[in-house]
Amino acid sequence: MTDVLDLSHIRLTERPLIVCDIDEVVLEFLTPFRNFLRSSGRDLLPRSFRLHGNVVQLETGEPVVDQTTTNLLEEFFTLQDAWQTPADRVVETLAELSADADIIFLTAMPPRHSVVRRTLLDRHALHYPLLASEEPKGPIIKRLHDGRDVPLVFIDDILRNLQSVRTHAPECLLVNLMANAEFRAMAPDPGDGILKADSWTDAAAIIRKHFLR
Repeated sequence: MTDVLDLSHIRLTERPLIVCDIDEVVLEFLTPFRNFLRSSGRDLLPRSFRLHGNVVQLETGEPVVDQTTTNLLEEFFTLQDAWQTPADRVVETLAELSADADIIFLTAMPPRHSVVRRTLLDRHALHYPLLASEEPKGPIIKRLHDGRDVPLVFIDDILRNLQSVRTHAPECLLVNLMANAEFRAMAPDPGDGILKADSWTDAAAIIRKHFLR
């Protein structure tokens, strides 16, 4: 049985709540992961909107087996503080939004890597509370928001996470944001009810408009 994510340390005000995914939203992920792969003779090819099957040997172009990709992801997260950097304009945009809203980071990264990620975020003045869980994000955000009568926003690059939140917190404003332009161009259309943002400047404008309704 999976343990329920502990939210007891989260302290929210009566202000709006913004919940942000981390990889490809707050921190660059695909570009640093590709650089990490190239440092060991591999590469990530933007052939489809997935990682498994697109990691190849640089010398031959042959895809590595899925388990190798999984192992490389684990190694990358262990070393993430040496590779990942903030997405463009995220630091200043979140600082501005934090004047009017509570902000929480919710990452699907394995929780065992939380300490390294916390150190990395703090290094870049991204001091907002961090939750790490591989469970669906919808139920977590429902528990976080707890039916409060304030605006709720969720930002993520992966459609299944946005759909999960739509199911469990239908009042939430859903924003699809992805830092890497190559892979963003191959992403499935999010469909009705999910707004696409091409940058943090764009996302901030969408959020501000929602707050002022």
